Amino acid sequence: MTSTLAPTRSLRIGPIELDAPVVLAPMAGITNTAFRRLCREYGAGLYVSEMITTRALVERNAVTMRLIQHHESETLRSIQLFGVDPATTESAVRLLVEEDRADHIDLNFGCPVPKVTRKGGGAALPWKLGLFQEIVSRAVKAAGDIPLTVKMRKGIDRDHLTFLDAGRIAEDAGVAAVALHARTASEFYSGHADWSAITALKEAVTSIPVLGNGDIWSADDARRMMDETGCDGVVVGRGCLGRPWLFGDLARALGGPDAAMAAPVDATLGFVADAFRRHAELLVDFYEDELRGCRDIRKHASWYFKGYPVGGDLRARLAMVSSLAEIDELLETMDRSAPYPGAGAEGQRGRAGTPKRTALPDGWLASREIGLEASTALAAAEIDNSGG
Repeated sequence: MTSTLAPTRSLRIGPIELDAPVVLAPMAGITNTAFRRLCREYGAGLYVSEMITTRALVERNAVTMRLIQHHESETLRSIQLFGVDPATTESAVRLLVEEDRADHIDLNFGCPVPKVTRKGGGAALPWKLGLFQEIVSRAVKAAGDIPLTVKMRKGIDRDHLTFLDAGRIAEDAGVAAVALHARTASEFYSGHADWSAITALKEAVTSIPVLGNGDIWSADDARRMMDETGCDGVVVGRGCLGRPWLFGDLARALGGPDAAMAAPVDATLGFVADAFRRHAELLVDFYEDELRGCRDIRKHASWYFKGYPVGGDLRARLAMVSSLAEIDELLETMDRSAPYPGAGAEGQRGRAGTPKRTALPDGWLASREIGLEASTALAAAEIDNSGG
């Protein structure tokens, strides 16, 4: 479960110095305030919000305005934005800065979801070099002293790679760091991440930190990625689903002596049950509604108890809980002394999907410049995703 201590590796993103070179990847419906608070209780790092749509933010959509709120304990407020229009992205960044709502801003150019790429957003957008450059440059200027970073994928597919061009453009535009999920959009989360692409990006982008993302399921994976690729830090997504204490393992393996907030984990079933209960409690606090919070925790049950001796009936009941009292009653039936199951709890978490052709606007790949049809698709992307 845990790694032996390694030499401290510091990470500076603009004026921000992290005690451990670790970033929580934004995940829709996961990385809300409750989950970020929980992860921070185990270890140091930079904990990023769910992806926020720029148009929804500029329009002050009620759901979006709630998603950008941070708990008072979140001393580093990090928000990831998704946008396809330079002016709207600039306005969204300026809003966050002028209203003092963020200490770090990240731009998403890595989303592979069809409803996003079909309109030219996410991982599809860096194919249009001029548009990418304008969005990033205007966002950096609007951010001012707030560090702005970029997260991206290798490209659309293996025949349409964009990450080296995008990395150099972002570096020249003045971003504080770039992060690469070492898969293409067409790969979604399938197969194995191509860590050699992180190495190539690190060799191409030399004046700012390069962060690696993809297939980090343990602290040993993170340390190996940094050793093999030379990257300056890691971005962790699916590996922490149902395992928020992974950030404690990462802090102990990569950070300084004070980076881990909790002692090394003995992940008995009782320990996991307590973490699950804490997560539910924080969700109830976040929503200010016990039923909503308990509905949200349902999807986490399978991740938390993966590999543990928890019967099918109990798992099914955990996936239907509606109150904290009901959660307590179910958790009391577990054998808290059951030990960590080893390989049964390790490895991939969340849906990997299968490789598929990336959904794109008509004629998107014909040119790396923006044409009329592409411009129309981009405008629709902003509208369709206006809700957070």
